[in-house]
Amino acid sequence: MDIRILPLPAEKAKAKITDESQLGFGRHFTDRMLLVEWRAGQGWCDARIKPYEPFVLDPACMVFHYAQEIFEGLKAYNWVDGKVALFRPEMNARRFNQSADRLCMPAVPEDLFLGGIERLVALEQEWIPTAPGTSLYIRPAMIAVAPVLGIKPSDHYYFYVILSPVGAYYDSGFSPVSIMVEDHFVRAVPGGTGEAKTGGNYASSLKAGLDAKKKGFDQVLWLDGRERRYIDEVGAMNMFFVYGRTIVTAPLTGSILPGVTRDSVLKLALTLGYEIEERPIDIHELMADIRNGKVTEAFGSGTAAVITPVGRLSYKNETLQLCGGAVGEITQNLYDTLTGIQAGTVVDTFGWIRFVDIQ
Repeated sequence: MDIRILPLPAEKAKAKITDESQLGFGRHFTDRMLLVEWRAGQGWCDARIKPYEPFVLDPACMVFHYAQEIFEGLKAYNWVDGKVALFRPEMNARRFNQSADRLCMPAVPEDLFLGGIERLVALEQEWIPTAPGTSLYIRPAMIAVAPVLGIKPSDHYYFYVILSPVGAYYDSGFSPVSIMVEDHFVRAVPGGTGEAKTGGNYASSLKAGLDAKKKGFDQVLWLDGRERRYIDEVGAMNMFFVYGRTIVTAPLTGSILPGVTRDSVLKLALTLGYEIEERPIDIHELMADIRNGKVTEAFGSGTAAVITPVGRLSYKNETLQLCGGAVGEITQNLYDTLTGIQAGTVVDTFGWIRFVDIQ
């Protein structure tokens, strides 16, 4: 599909961020965005890269009333040799369409998803930060925009992509976080939308997240929605627990997101000489294993923070420290290797990097 490039008026050009240490996460956005429409009977049409600006939407748009919405998250990296690299964007394209199928939305052709992102990133190359630990966050999304009140799939959608230069996801950077296990509310159940990347999953996690912060914790770790006994995920990342040289994570049973970084950790760990297990993790057994020293480290994985070490885990009235509250050796090794591949300082033997054609 041809993508029209609309002019960027001088008055709409934004000032670039000069102090990259002040970027934060998701606070700043580039000059342009990609927008493509889908209409019933017509399919995908009118692809254009245009100035970043608000949408004008009818108050009856179905996304507002029935939450027909999905999104993705990936990053572009500025390499020291001038290349611009994307990390496993094909996997994001496939997961986006899996989410679309679950929400009864049209699939976005992979060449449109990838090609549109590459054209947009190429145009906005000057926005990609260069300081260590920074990147250009890419947010593809799709929303239902038909102005109809009635529970049914929309017949009109916007697929769009916006870009944000970012620093570390957590203000503390690569430092251990504290996590509270939620034992009252649930995030998702098998057969629900837990394995889709849709906004409702995140909205339902807000209350527990605020409660956790009031108690001094950074994130919430969810248990399964049936028995409230088995580890699912943290809302923004998949979880891993280290038993010596074995890395254990929950299996993909339909209630947790199949993370791109999760998959990367599992593949990378084997090449680094670690063993991996995907199995149900009982919270009571986990706490006992932390207590008796069998669990030596814990960390989360996700696009935003890549690898996040966990220093404290709290369940009911007990809070336990992991790895002395420090970053564990295996966690550090995985972080250094994975971010090295993304930044071009470690050889990519997996074929995960896709370069953007900068002209």
